[in-house]
Amino acid sequence: MVAALGLTWGGTFLVIELALETLTPFWIAAARISIATLPTVLVWRVLGGKLWRTEERAWASLVCVGALSSAVPFMLLSWGQQFVTSGFAGVSMAAVALLVLPLAHFFVPGEQLTQRKVLGFVIGFLGVVILIGGQAFSSTGVHLETPGRIACVCAACCYAVSSVVMRRLPPIDPIGLAAVPLLFGSALIIPTAFMSEGIPPMPDARTIAILCFLGLVPTAGANFLRVWVIRTAGPVFMSLTNYQVPVWSVVLGAVFLSEPLPQSLLLALTLILAGVGLSQFSALKRVFVRS
Repeated sequence: MVAALGLTWGGTFLVIELALETLTPFWIAAARISIATLPTVLVWRVLGGKLWRTEERAWASLVCVGALSSAVPFMLLSWGQQFVTSGFAGVSMAAVALLVLPLAHFFVPGEQLTQRKVLGFVIGFLGVVILIGGQAFSSTGVHLETPGRIACVCAACCYAVSSVVMRRLPPIDPIGLAAVPLLFGSALIIPTAFMSEGIPPMPDARTIAILCFLGLVPTAGANFLRVWVIRTAGPVFMSLTNYQVPVWSVVLGAVFLSEPLPQSLLLALTLILAGVGLSQFSALKRVFVRS
């Protein structure tokens, strides 16, 4: 599931860039989350529509997950990608794994920091930086580049915090956990898009197809997987997905846009896999022993 998420999210930046050609960033985010919400809620209702599995409730935390796992980072990334290189956006998402480490250490039982974990995550992050290369930090020359970079880093922080909060929720139906935060996110993002960018223009068929893909694949479909991984394996294990995102972004760019593959790809991939294996050796051993 982590591998599938890495592949799915690795192609998302490319699709967002295409959507930005014809639509404003907040409306891209609003359309993406709205299209994802409809089928997710429908599936949840068909399966019974249950949410909490015990008497314990945590509505404030669930609202927080809805805001920080979809609405806020979607808006930040869509806006920030207007002004930064795709390489910087990729490195920002890889930083989620490093941001989760200290948060999980203090707030998630059983996820304490160890030297092996820290070393593994640092090695993996180094692999991401080598993969992206110097262009990750090169300037675009755009006036709002610095705020754009801050927006991307803040989106990474949102994903990190939401993963930890999600793990700390009381027993909850996983389908409901995928659906209800999307409802909260839609309630936040649609009014924000209206107030910030006004009534959106009527999209053409190509833009509609792009938005449907964004809503159904990397949002609705990937959201189910993300919830399942976090609730079963924990936020630290889930954060390993973000090391794969830049790798798939580079590979897909080469396949579909004829972009050159960097010479450092093999070295970077080796470092990333070594970092993942070192930091999550025990968890990976359990996975492969069971299978």
